Amino acid sequence: MMQMICRTPSAMMRRGSCVWPGARQLCLRKNLLYGFMRFLSIPLKTLRGVSRSIGISSFCRVPKMSSTLQIEVIPCLSDNYAYLLHDVDTGTVGVVDPSEAVPVMDALSRKNGNLTYILNTHHHNDHTGGNRELKEMYGAKVIGSGIDKDRIPGIDIVLKDGDKWMFAGHEVIVIETPGHTRGHISFYFPGSRAIFTGDTLFSLSCGKLFEGTPEEELAFINSGARYGEQSYSAEPFPLAQDWGTENVQDIRNLPNGSDLLSDLLMLASLKKITSLPDNTNIYCGHEYTLSNSKFALSIEPRNEELKSYAAHIAHLRKKGLPTIPTTLKREKSCNPFLRTSSAEIRQSLNILATADDAEALGIIRRAKDSF
Repeated sequence: MMQMICRTPSAMMRRGSCVWPGARQLCLRKNLLYGFMRFLSIPLKTLRGVSRSIGISSFCRVPKMSSTLQIEVIPCLSDNYAYLLHDVDTGTVGVVDPSEAVPVMDALSRKNGNLTYILNTHHHNDHTGGNRELKEMYGAKVIGSGIDKDRIPGIDIVLKDGDKWMFAGHEVIVIETPGHTRGHISFYFPGSRAIFTGDTLFSLSCGKLFEGTPEEELAFINSGARYGEQSYSAEPFPLAQDWGTENVQDIRNLPNGSDLLSDLLMLASLKKITSLPDNTNIYCGHEYTLSNSKFALSIEPRNEELKSYAAHIAHLRKKGLPTIPTTLKREKSCNPFLRTSSAEIRQSLNILATADDAEALGIIRRAKDSF
């Protein structure tokens, strides 16, 4: 529309049909031409403001661009990954799971940026070791699970399952994913199709289980939660006798540290993650993918997609490149801990056809631990 306004007078003059009498002669004089162009420029300069009152925006729209989130992988320690989050529109910067401060500081110096937020998936030192130094250096706010508020160094903002938090205009949904630790959470950015899973889900594996009482685990297993407009939670699990485990009358009667209870807990957390869209990018806490691929191939050697992915992993690691992020779609096709119903995996590990997913996951976990 603005181009049409600018071209109309000159187009008329070229055709010789000018609406202003003598305009051809007037335009030959520099002072009048200057005045004429200043007059013409007034509506152009004020068009945006005038549009609010005369409705020009209805036919002359300027699209509103959404913010862009950049995610940078930062290697830490021997095999940890921290993730630098940078909103290019506002300049806001955050970091997920800084196990140490120096690599994060180096990344920030390359961007000439400050640090506003530190996001922790859980309390382990190899995910929080850089908190205090980074907080002291940049004044960043530390964010984590309320369950771990006494164990996450320097925590300022506590979140719980289902909370929605905004990072520079990007919605972040908090998903409780315990198992590896009691207060483990994952940060899901639906607009960027990204989830930071810490030590719950790795590429081609899942985390080991360390914490949780039977009461806490049962409450989580049998709970439901909603994340935004869509439900991303596992369905409540039945009591033990309903899924065929002999000599167990109720999950509440299982002893603390029971393998069966731990398997159910991890399965519930994994189901939450796998209910997200397949195109979700997964950013996990460690570079374990090469060793994980060897175990996965040992129990599902005929999986063609897994073989192709394993070759790609080996190529990346040979070049010293990260294998992360992976995608949820790929993990569903290749990760044995998300493929508990695979006939080949069950045959390789002598898992009974009658065994449910929790039992199968437990057998896969113990096979991986001894691999």
